[in-house]
Amino acid sequence: MAGGSQTYDSINRKALWHFLGRMKQADGGFTMAQGGEEDIRGAFCAVVILSLLNLPLDLPPESPVRAHGLTSFTDGLGDWISTCQSWDGGIAAAPGNEAHGAYAFCGLGCLAIMGAPEETVPRYVNLPLLLHWLASRQCAPEGGYNGRTNKLVDGCYSHWVGGCWSIVEAAATTGLWRRTALARYILACCQEKKGGGLKDKPGKQPDAYHTCYNLAGLSAAQHKYVYDGKVNQRLGTGPLGAAYHWRTEGVYDGDNDVWDQEDTVRAVHPIFIIPYMAVYECRRYFEEKEGF
Repeated sequence: MAGGSQTYDSINRKALWHFLGRMKQADGGFTMAQGGEEDIRGAFCAVVILSLLNLPLDLPPESPVRAHGLTSFTDGLGDWISTCQSWDGGIAAAPGNEAHGAYAFCGLGCLAIMGAPEETVPRYVNLPLLLHWLASRQCAPEGGYNGRTNKLVDGCYSHWVGGCWSIVEAAATTGLWRRTALARYILACCQEKKGGGLKDKPGKQPDAYHTCYNLAGLSAAQHKYVYDGKVNQRLGTGPLGAAYHWRTEGVYDGDNDVWDQEDTVRAVHPIFIIPYMAVYECRRYFEEKEGF
């Protein structure tokens, strides 16, 4: 942990806090960079940083949006995410845009960090419409997911859409996705047999991006992630602490003729998509650290 503390201490948390204060927008959202586009990626990145580093929720005094009456990083954020839900139920990068799988995960990830999913998700999104849209992304006969309506299946959406299910299932019982079909697509169609790595689909080249998100999707398919407020009750008691109360409830035990023990990957945290202990150690370190 000594090496980890040196790494954590190399982060200029105060500078990050001031930077995010400049990214906060009057409508509740965040831009990706100063003067850049405002979209839901910026919101997700902001709340992940604020949460993992245990930064103050109060906006810095010089934050431009204080002139509009905002005082907290979360002011208006849930309502802004609501406006990103499109007519067909998915979540878009920004209000009025086309729904997209990656933006759906970013929006749901924000809500799952802001509070217990059973409270925040139905409060800010039309859950029945969202469930219909998510379920419609799983393609036949492949079993994998596409990211938008009428698009081809792509291995990276194994996470961007497949990873949404743990969050929405913490808010409502669904059973609307075929875990084994997704795993079959990843294992049978996305692996590069000769050189290793995973890819978008057969005929494409493997790359680090698709390797990461295929494996994250496989983890989501193989493990049951559960939000449990009784887990880590002493952790995440400060700002944006809801994300520290997840646990894995074993390997999926439904009908499965796709993977065996050798094909089972590790569980990862369903919101941050890194190992649980890395998440908890980071937050714990900054909870125990006073000030900046």
